[in-house]
Amino acid sequence: MHVKRKSISTKVSITGIGLHSGIYTKVELHPAHAGSGITFVRADLGMRIPALQASTTALDHATTVGRDDVSVGTVEHLLSALMACGITDLDIHINGPEVPIIDGSALPFMHLIDAAGVRELGADVRVLRVKEPIEVVDGNRSIRITPSNRLVVKYKIDFDHPTIGKQALQFDFHHDSFLKKIAPARTFGFKQDVDKLRAAGLARGGSIENCIVLDERGVMNGPLRYRDEFVRHKILDLIGDLALIGRPVVGEITAYRAGHALHSRFVEKILRAAEAEEDGVLIGAAAAESFA
Repeated sequence: MHVKRKSISTKVSITGIGLHSGIYTKVELHPAHAGSGITFVRADLGMRIPALQASTTALDHATTVGRDDVSVGTVEHLLSALMACGITDLDIHINGPEVPIIDGSALPFMHLIDAAGVRELGADVRVLRVKEPIEVVDGNRSIRITPSNRLVVKYKIDFDHPTIGKQALQFDFHHDSFLKKIAPARTFGFKQDVDKLRAAGLARGGSIENCIVLDERGVMNGPLRYRDEFVRHKILDLIGDLALIGRPVVGEITAYRAGHALHSRFVEKILRAAEAEEDGVLIGAAAAESFA
């Protein structure tokens, strides 16, 4: 199963503050040739970092890719939008350490890609397709993929908070439905965690403008864009983390209380299985992997 490789038609840019670093950065999306893949280019340091699982360096409340001592943080929202638009080849020039958070969702990046225009390249990319289940479990958290001819995500979360509680959503992956149902969902955080995060050097750029903030009673900066915006954002994050596979993937994914760390182990296991099979079709990977 193959699909056309795609890039953008013209250079576009966006500027904003990093959620965790608090540093303002400019991101420029540049067209790239077929087969080059998606690459972050630290324009301030002249370093190229492939947007691949092998480049992942940190997963503290966001996904970071890096090479040597150079990194780019909070890449998942941009990568989620690129995956939804079918972009396979792109140079992402950035003059700082973190992709801007903008409004906390993938919607600004979807609009940016739309402004640039998407064009097909003169080559195909093979879709990664599983033939047997792959699962990663960590205590009461889990994520599993089973065979399917399309990408379906079933995500469940359970937070001890009156506004969130238990939420579940099934999402059939498609550009238009992503744009309508997933892209606008914003990242969220809890007021009582802000001081801890900032003491750890995180959340320095977080504000009520780019993050849903909750106290013990409810949302401090409503209204929500969806009643179940929280689980929708978890799906957004997962799709961004799946982009680090480096090619499209199909299967039915079921996730329960997962997050970036579990997403990352899941992607690693998919890639290990793919490498073990010469033709890229996954077999013999039914056993669960436990990190409890």
